Amino acid sequence: MVLWDRRSSRSTFSLKLGFALGLCLGVTSVTGGNAIAGSPTAKTQDTIGNPLATWLVEQAVQEVKDGLKTRNVDRSFATFQSYAGERLDATAGQTWSEVTGNCRLKWYDRMMRDPLKAAIEAEQFTRELHQALGRDHRGLDRALAIVREKMDAGHREPRKFPTVTSAEQALETLKQALVNAQVAYAAAIAPLSQREIAELTQGLYPVLTSQNVIGHALADPRTGRRLCDLLEKMDRHALYDAADALVPLSDPQLLAQLAKIPEKGDIKVEGVTGTVLQEIATPAGKIVIGGRGKNVYELDEMTDVCAVIDLGGDDVYHEGAVSPQRPVLIIIDLAGNDHYEGTKPGIQGAAILGVSMLIDAAGDDTYDAQDVAQGSALGGVGILIDFSGNDRYRGRRRVQGHALGGVGILLDRTGKDDYHAAMWAQGFGGPLGFGVLNDLEGDDHYYCGGMWRNSYYPETPGYEGWGQGVGAGIRGVADGGIGVILDGGGDDIYEYDYFAQGGGYWLGMGFARDFGGNDRRYGGTRKAYDGGPRTQPTFDRFTCGFGCHYALGFCFDDEGNDTYGGTIMGLGFAWDCSVGMLFDFAGNDRYEATGGLTQGNGSQAGLGILFDYGGDDTYEGYSQGYASPGISYHRLPGCGGNFSFLIDYGGHDTYGCGVQNNSYNRRGSDGGFLIDRPLQEEVDAKKTAELTKRDNPKTGP
Repeated sequence: MVLWDRRSSRSTFSLKLGFALGLCLGVTSVTGGNAIAGSPTAKTQDTIGNPLATWLVEQAVQEVKDGLKTRNVDRSFATFQSYAGERLDATAGQTWSEVTGNCRLKWYDRMMRDPLKAAIEAEQFTRELHQALGRDHRGLDRALAIVREKMDAGHREPRKFPTVTSAEQALETLKQALVNAQVAYAAAIAPLSQREIAELTQGLYPVLTSQNVIGHALADPRTGRRLCDLLEKMDRHALYDAADALVPLSDPQLLAQLAKIPEKGDIKVEGVTGTVLQEIATPAGKIVIGGRGKNVYELDEMTDVCAVIDLGGDDVYHEGAVSPQRPVLIIIDLAGNDHYEGTKPGIQGAAILGVSMLIDAAGDDTYDAQDVAQGSALGGVGILIDFSGNDRYRGRRRVQGHALGGVGILLDRTGKDDYHAAMWAQGFGGPLGFGVLNDLEGDDHYYCGGMWRNSYYPETPGYEGWGQGVGAGIRGVADGGIGVILDGGGDDIYEYDYFAQGGGYWLGMGFARDFGGNDRRYGGTRKAYDGGPRTQPTFDRFTCGFGCHYALGFCFDDEGNDTYGGTIMGLGFAWDCSVGMLFDFAGNDRYEATGGLTQGNGSQAGLGILFDYGGDDTYEGYSQGYASPGISYHRLPGCGGNFSFLIDYGGHDTYGCGVQNNSYNRRGSDGGFLIDRPLQEEVDAKKTAELTKRDNPKTGP
């Protein structure tokens, strides 16, 4: 198979001014835009986000199918699908070519073979996952059931949970969860020998994290391949059983009962400053219960402790690494403005070869870490749930809803929150990993990038990003996982650098969805990671619904007047046998990425779609829906071609390429479409106005 080589990028990919002018001249109006029927009265989804989202994605898919058939390129598109399937078949299994079959997920394989159906599945998946995570512990249980099926970890039915009616019952539930998690995780690593476990223990963090400052490859790929193969050998069913064991601890009733623990006693526990009410022995380790005043927990000095319950106060938690030395750690803080800090990997609801959960029930909290933290996992389970408050999360690599070889969840329920990371973060799934960041409400700020100079295209400026709903493999090492970022509402700001916002790379899948609010997506972080001025010019690529190298990416926005930034190769963009889609379901939106190959483009045998419904929208730049007739990575006609769609329904829109409203246009080759259609109610309103004007002509004085 032909794959892109960074060293030859200058010759295989150039966006020159003359080419840009050629795009502007490549507008061909085929026929007028027919009206689209108004809002449907049936087939709407549940009441979350835009109630028409399901129907709108189906409508967009049908528009694509109709366009392909109208131009007689439906056979070419079928060839494209077949070609993608052939490439998957050719690289399946434990191959040692650059594209390997190890760590490949069945859901990814199925989605890649039917990309139009994949769009419908992606909308349903993101909606159902957000709905589940927005509920109580039963919702978390449902979410993990959804995830385990996507991660080839088997099917299970939703569970029933007893009502917790006393502090004693809550403590018994905690004890049982600790034991169940430890037993399940022991089963997860049981297929590995002691020597293999030692290899993972010694290598996971340095080889897959600390040695690396670039996003797409490893400094030591050979060892990285070995470690990924060992992670694949683990019992994934048992790993998700370990995650399931933690679910009862997120029950609001359980937390309420724990808060009733009487404040009696004051014992001394090594590593704790402040009042300690109880120390309880369990088969999994000790549970420490702190009082309602300020406590300081030196967690790594508390080596025999597997759980901390703190009843209140503005507390400080130092370190707390979860590893084979302490494979299970639960922290439940019930009140106060708390500070979690540390420099070691595997802290703050994160784990390296272990199981961890951090629940903070109330307060304006800060989480400061470096790598593998804040709902993150390497070969394990990491869950962080913050119930309320205006919170701040800060980390560098593999943080804030990240997983490689496991599951990482960061769930923040309320408040105006700030997320700050440098790379591999904020809903990132590496090989065999499912990472999700879900913020349910509030005006939030997300930042990913700003530290390490872009290495993917050395001839262009910018920073590494790799976050905010990205599923990515490791080039030459392993296929990608699943990364998801979801936001329930509020006027949010997203800052990101290369490879961010709902995208897939190297046989991975990424999903981003914002369910409400007027959101601003900056293509390029505004300042450097440390808060100082950028040392790199603002330049960004692969953003907002992108797929690169046999990957799929989806970006959805349900409501609001939104802005999408970037430079080139983004906003519904696919490169090298990939799929990239961006759907905006409402509002007056601005698409500001002005460089080439943005706004509904498929290139090098790709399918790119940008769909916008309603509103007066502005599309800057010139390459909307443009499909190049040439391909250098794959052979024509065997790969099918390039397929590019920009579809806009309703409103008065402005296109940088110069096309008119209510028109149907060929852009570049036959695979390039720019379709602008009025809504039926707009047509009816225009007719009514014309009839009124005819029947009531103005007369002079």
